[in-house]
Amino acid sequence: MYFRRPLLGWRAVTRHIVPDEVLSRPEPLPEAEAPAQIPGRPFAFIRFLIVRHFRWRVIALVALATAATAINAFAPVALSRLINAITQAARAHANFTTAVLPSLIALGAIWVVSSLAFRGYEAMDIETSPRMRALAQKYLFSYLLGHSPRYFQENFAGKLGQKIKQAGQATVSILNILCFEIVRVSVLLVVGGALMFTAHAVYAAILAAWTVVYLSIVISLARKCVRLSKAFSDEVSTSTGRLVDAITNADLVRAFAKAAYERRFLSFFLTDEMNASRRLRWFLILMRVFMALAMQALMLGMVALAGYDAIQGNINVGIFAMIFFLTNQITTSVQELSFRMLDYFEQLGTLTEALELVSQPHEIVDAPGARPLSVKEGAIRFEHVRFAHPDGQPVFEDLSLAIRPGEKVGLVGPSGAGKSTLVKLLRRQFEPQGGRIWIDGQDIAHVTWDSLNEAIAEVPQTPGVFHRTVRDNIRYARPQAENDAVIRAAIDAHAHEFIEARAAGYGTIVGEQGIKLSGGERQRVAIARALVKDAKILVLDEATSSLDSESEHLIQEALWTLMQGRTVIAIAHRLSTIAGMDRIVYLERGRIIEDGPHRELLAKGGAYARLWNRQMGGFIDAA
Repeated sequence: MYFRRPLLGWRAVTRHIVPDEVLSRPEPLPEAEAPAQIPGRPFAFIRFLIVRHFRWRVIALVALATAATAINAFAPVALSRLINAITQAARAHANFTTAVLPSLIALGAIWVVSSLAFRGYEAMDIETSPRMRALAQKYLFSYLLGHSPRYFQENFAGKLGQKIKQAGQATVSILNILCFEIVRVSVLLVVGGALMFTAHAVYAAILAAWTVVYLSIVISLARKCVRLSKAFSDEVSTSTGRLVDAITNADLVRAFAKAAYERRFLSFFLTDEMNASRRLRWFLILMRVFMALAMQALMLGMVALAGYDAIQGNINVGIFAMIFFLTNQITTSVQELSFRMLDYFEQLGTLTEALELVSQPHEIVDAPGARPLSVKEGAIRFEHVRFAHPDGQPVFEDLSLAIRPGEKVGLVGPSGAGKSTLVKLLRRQFEPQGGRIWIDGQDIAHVTWDSLNEAIAEVPQTPGVFHRTVRDNIRYARPQAENDAVIRAAIDAHAHEFIEARAAGYGTIVGEQGIKLSGGERQRVAIARALVKDAKILVLDEATSSLDSESEHLIQEALWTLMQGRTVIAIAHRLSTIAGMDRIVYLERGRIIEDGPHRELLAKGGAYARLWNRQMGGFIDAA
C-alpha cells in the first residue's frame, strides 16, 4: 500500500513537524510514498488508482448507475399501463381505487426507487471523486519530486503545478463520464430497445441504426471541436504570458516610455486569441444545430410511426405513450452524452499531456540495493571524474580531488570553469560519465539519493524560501526541531534580531520566494536552516556575492560559525570570503590549475595571485 491512514490523530503525532499555518486545518490524506513509476497513459493511470484505492467504490458506482437507469427506463411502461387503465376504467365506469391505483402506485414506486438509486450514486461519488482527485495529484506530485534538477530547469514550475492540478480534475471527469453518462446511455439503449422490440421490432431497429450513425458523427465532430478548443487555449496561454511579461516589467516599460509599443505588441496576440475563439464558437453552433436536428428527426420519426400504428390498430394508446416517452428519455440522455463527449475528449487530452510531462522516466535513480550513506568524518574524494553536458559540451575530462575530514576548501576560477558542476556532481544532481565520487569511502552512486542529500547542507547564492513562517523555513531540514533549537540557530546566524523586530516574530510569513525579506535576511535564514540541519558536509555557493558590505560582514561571521567542525566546499568570486580557508583550488576549463593555502598561492604569483591582486582586499582576515 502506498498510503496508510494514521492510527492516532495527526495533530497529536505531528504538532512539531507540520507548518504552523496548517495546524488548524482538517486531517489530511495519508502520506504518499513516491512510486518507482506511474502509468504514462490516461486509462492505465485511472486503472492504477482504481485498483489500489477505489475498486469496490467504482463497482458500486456502476451498479447504482445501472440500477437507477434500468428502473427509470420502465417508467414509460408503467405510464403506458396507467393510461390504458384510465381509458378502460372510463369506458367501464370502474372504481378508481381498484382499476387505476395499482398502476399509479407502480409508476410512483419506479420514480421513487430510481431517484433513490441516483441519490445513492451521488452519495457514493462524494466519497470517491474528491479523494480520487486528491490522490491523483499526490501520486503525480510525489513522482514529480523524484526528477533531477535538470528536469526542473527545463520546465516552468507554474506549468508543472498547473498540469498536476488539471490532471486531478481530468481524472475525476473521465471516471464520472465512464461510470455515469456512458453506463446510463448504454443501459437505456439496451433496456429501451428491448421494450420497443416488444411493441414492434421496427422501433428497436430504427433506434439502433440512429444511435450508431448519430454517435459516430458526434464523436468525429467532438474530436475536431477539441482541436479548435486546444488552439484557442494555446492562444489564451500565449496572450496571457505576454500580458504577464509586460506587467512584470512595468518599471522597464515606463523607463523607456514604451506603453504604446507594448499595447500594439499585445494586440497581435489578442487578435489571434479573438479569431481562435470565433472559430470555436461557430463550430459549436454548427455542432449543436446538427444534434438538435438529429434528435428532432428521431422524435418525429418515432412519433409518426407510432401514430400510424395506433391508427391502424397495431398498438394501443398506452403503447404509443410508452414509445413517445421512451424515445424522449433516450434522446435526452444521448444528447447529454453528446455534450459530455466534448468534455471527455478535452479531459482525455489534458490528462494525456500531464502524464506525458510528469511520468517521464527519472534521470537519476537509486542503484539496486542502494544503502543509506553513513557520514562520520566527512572525507570527500573525486576520482578520475569525467562529465559532459547533454549537448556534448565537456566540463571535466579527468578530475581528481581529495578533501580531508573537516577541511575547508575554496573553489575559484572563471565562469564556466566547472565550480558549480563539481558541487552538483557531489550531490548527484548530475551523473558523471566516468570516474567515482566517494564520501567516507562510500561510492555515492551506490547510496540512496535522499541519504546523500541529508548528509550535505548547502547555502546557495539565492536560497530557496517557502511562503511560510520564518520558523518553518529555519526548521525545514529538521521539522521536529523544538523552538529553542530554532532560536539558537537564528542567533548564531545573526538572524534573531531582525526576526524579533517584526510584529509576528518567528511566525512572520515571509512571502513568495521570501519577498518580505532582504537578500541578507534570506541568506541568514538559510544559514540558520543549515545550522539546524547539522550536516557533516557543508557547501557554500556564492553565499555573499550579491550583498552589501554590512550584510556581508554579518553573514561571514555566521558562516564561520557554521563551518566549525564540518567539511566545507565554498564557491566564491569574492576572494575575501575564502581567503581564510585551509586550501584554495583554482579551476579553469575543468582542470585544477592551482591548489594550496591562500598565502602559498599568493607567493606563487600564478592565476590565483593575479585574480587576488585585481580584487584587492576583503573582510576576512587572510592571516
